[in-house]
Amino acid sequence: MIKYMTAGESHGPGLTGILEGMPANLSINIDKINHELYRRQQGFGRGGRMKIETDKVEILSGIRFVKTIASPISFVIHNKDWENWQTEMAIESGKSNNPITRPRPGHADLSGVLKYNFDDIRNVLERSSARETATRVAIGSFCKQFLNEVNIQIFSHVVQIGNIKADLNKMKALLLTDEINTKADSSQVRTLDPEAEQQMIEHISDTKKQGDTLGGVIEIIIRNMPPGLGSYIHWDKKLDSQLSAALISIQAVKGVEFGQGFRGAHLPGSKFHDEIYYDNKRYYRTSNKAGGIEGGMSTGEDIVIRIMKKPIPTLMKPLHSVDYKTKEEFFAHKERSDITAVPACSVISEAVIAPVLANAIIEKFGGDSLDDIKDSIINYFNRIGYDYINQKSTV
Repeated sequence: MIKYMTAGESHGPGLTGILEGMPANLSINIDKINHELYRRQQGFGRGGRMKIETDKVEILSGIRFVKTIASPISFVIHNKDWENWQTEMAIESGKSNNPITRPRPGHADLSGVLKYNFDDIRNVLERSSARETATRVAIGSFCKQFLNEVNIQIFSHVVQIGNIKADLNKMKALLLTDEINTKADSSQVRTLDPEAEQQMIEHISDTKKQGDTLGGVIEIIIRNMPPGLGSYIHWDKKLDSQLSAALISIQAVKGVEFGQGFRGAHLPGSKFHDEIYYDNKRYYRTSNKAGGIEGGMSTGEDIVIRIMKKPIPTLMKPLHSVDYKTKEEFFAHKERSDITAVPACSVISEAVIAPVLANAIIEKFGGDSLDDIKDSIINYFNRIGYDYINQKSTV
């Protein structure tokens, strides 16, 4: 099974990752990994850090002649900003010239210093920073390349920033195609609604002038997942449980829903559940309110998930706080930050669920090499009567 670990601080020398359990003989395209890192850095509303960093991965192990060799993959993403932080973030002896003692509401600051008995919030914010997600995007890209080999695709797009919502009626046809990410990537805010895009950009600009921040809602679509992945047997084997855990682990994500989610609460069962049909090739549904998962298992329909990312807690007009050393009232500490990172979170969301999906494939179909897994998948589809290549979508 796939396991991974990340390490590194936001302003340290670099970010590192170790990825274990990838099948052997999988071709890895480093340019695709770097492209995913590039996608993460885009989006209107990002801060000054994105002008400094140009994230690229340096692979140290686990790949030989372009292909995986079954041993752990390790890599590093160097922080260019380390040049400016070598004194403040020194690994050897030293002392901070500017210890931070004023926690930011909404951040890990206060709970972190209390938990670990620190006298400087920087020890907390360096690791709790969303900079850590660069490593997870790289890890996700390895896994996405495996998923693409077995015909599974992951898309995402932004449906809301602040109080501006995209009109989903305008994008119904597009959501059934494989062009979702191409279209979303061409938008400054990764939305598929051009009118909403302009309104979102204006909203972000106005919010910046006010010294405030914005959150939003992202939709993720997983296409061509075979039916029956995950399990109803135990709580921790449910596919939606695992996907939820991965998504809620993204910094600042506060909500996850599948399919209709909370929007379906007002419907009776007769209007909510997706009726089952068969057309001599496959079982299918004419609706997808369950979001492609029933009983903790994939149904074969598109898996549709929405997440809510809260507004960034670092404000240029800080909120009320208390100095945890003196207990005096102050405004919270200010750290260089974004106005919104919802478009970036959209890309991150694709990455963090990729290892979950890859593990679901490996658990079900086994095999130490890519060819073993592919053969097992084809046999499974033949047994259940599905067309492995030409699955249909119901968003």
